[in-house]
Amino acid sequence: MVDLGRPRRGSPARYRQIACILTRHGLGFLVDRLGLPRPDRPDQGTPSRQPLPPTLAGRVRLALEDLGATFIKLGQILSTRGDLIPPELAAELGRLQDAVPPEPLEVVEEVIAEELGRPASAVFASLEAEPLGSASIGQVHAATLLTGEQVVVKVQRPRVAEQVEEDLAILSQLARVAQRRTSWGRVHHLPAVVDEFAATLRAELDYIREARNAERIARNFAGVRDLRVPAIYWADTTRRVLTMERIDGIRIADRAAMEAAGIDLRAVAVRTLHMSLKMVLEDGFYHADPHPGNFMVGPDGSVGLLDFGMVGVLDQPTRENLLYLLLALVEGDADRLVDRMLALGIVGTTFQIEQMKHDIRHLILPGAGLPEEEPDVHRFLDGLLTLAYRRQLRVPSSLLLVCKTIMMHQALARQCDPECSLAEVLGSYARRVAVESYLPHRQVGRMLAFLSDLGHLALTLPRHVHRLLLEAEQGHLTVNIRIREIEHVLEVLNRLVNRLVLAIVAAGLTVATALLLQAYRFRGVEWIAGALLVAGFVAAVGLALWVILMVVRQRHH
Repeated sequence: MVDLGRPRRGSPARYRQIACILTRHGLGFLVDRLGLPRPDRPDQGTPSRQPLPPTLAGRVRLALEDLGATFIKLGQILSTRGDLIPPELAAELGRLQDAVPPEPLEVVEEVIAEELGRPASAVFASLEAEPLGSASIGQVHAATLLTGEQVVVKVQRPRVAEQVEEDLAILSQLARVAQRRTSWGRVHHLPAVVDEFAATLRAELDYIREARNAERIARNFAGVRDLRVPAIYWADTTRRVLTMERIDGIRIADRAAMEAAGIDLRAVAVRTLHMSLKMVLEDGFYHADPHPGNFMVGPDGSVGLLDFGMVGVLDQPTRENLLYLLLALVEGDADRLVDRMLALGIVGTTFQIEQMKHDIRHLILPGAGLPEEEPDVHRFLDGLLTLAYRRQLRVPSSLLLVCKTIMMHQALARQCDPECSLAEVLGSYARRVAVESYLPHRQVGRMLAFLSDLGHLALTLPRHVHRLLLEAEQGHLTVNIRIREIEHVLEVLNRLVNRLVLAIVAAGLTVATALLLQAYRFRGVEWIAGALLVAGFVAAVGLALWVILMVVRQRHH
């Protein structure tokens, strides 16, 4: 059993519950691998689902749903990490359902009263008992303010934050165990992955941050009549209660209703793609959860955007490199694609340029390879994530999230218009953005920053050069070089040397004690020395067996 450390209060029961759910879903091998307590009764806890899915990926999905809010969110995040998990598991986790029975209205009113400092009846003229949506973290109700405005109020479930923190502590400990026990955990630095996930989930629990996200996107689209973002009612908003304008319309997945309303479906599809590309390539701040339930289409074809708990942020260099990567994709230029991948920080221990270019060419034109064949952006990005997993490439998490977001936007657009081509829209949009980036008014800020850096360099360079030459003249100049992945290599070599030394010591002790035992004559009280020799022999054999066990376990991992 692996020592999981000193868990938070209540964690032992949660550990047992996790082990029970994993075992019930046919994932007992994970219980053993992660050192969780083996359950006496795997049927305890939530009801089991019969029969179990035939695939391992399906069983993992159902287990995460049973484990609750934290693990559902973890699965949803992992579905975007094609560099960490195989494609079939990523596809299955994309089907995770975050829908649970709603809390009763009186519980919702208690949370509102606790957060706003006054009863719900003093805030809302009416509050619908039936929620518009119910998830593991919170639920949304339609309401009317005392002043008459139609709003929706999002209320966090009681004690969900405490449960999330407990689960995050457990996940952090399990990640450290997996990193020690598996090569997969070491390659992908699982504790860092869990820390990043924890930051994302804590941000989603903070409704004030979500409200600020909505206002920032609204500012970025100020003057754009085709996109509607709900206004925030700050007087009735806290970390656990979010009150915002109600946006009515037809869900974007309801194609028949939009056709019946006379809405131009192709225009809606193109509008959603333009919206996504603007947020990603121009604003660097984008809605990262574009599933159909978060889009409402108005009678005039305008698109209403909902739920701003998950957002992505891209800096200027990343946006520029992503822009030119997508342009290279549209133009079918594998060489430029690989160059931009390197510039975006996609690296790996086995990254070979020519092999990567060969793989990229197959991703661009996987069929007959005809030059006139239009590239499929969704197919390319999905293939790139699969390639990252197969080649063990390290892809920045921000880039993975934006790839998944673009893919989801393409799927969303094709629900409206199956003939809508992301490559066509992307090509014209990206070329326009690329040209506009070189316009004089766009270059003024860059030139000012460049001149500022140049002036600072001119002032400080002579002093740094003088100091460098002085240290070189006095023989004190040192050069620090850090080779990528060298720490991991040295760690492996250190373990190998330690095992070799232990094996030599065990062999020497075994031979020495065996020779002494054969030569020793037991007489009188001298049996005590003989017993010590026997104990030494047993210890030597045990040490040798332990070395063999470590070697076998390492090969298994």
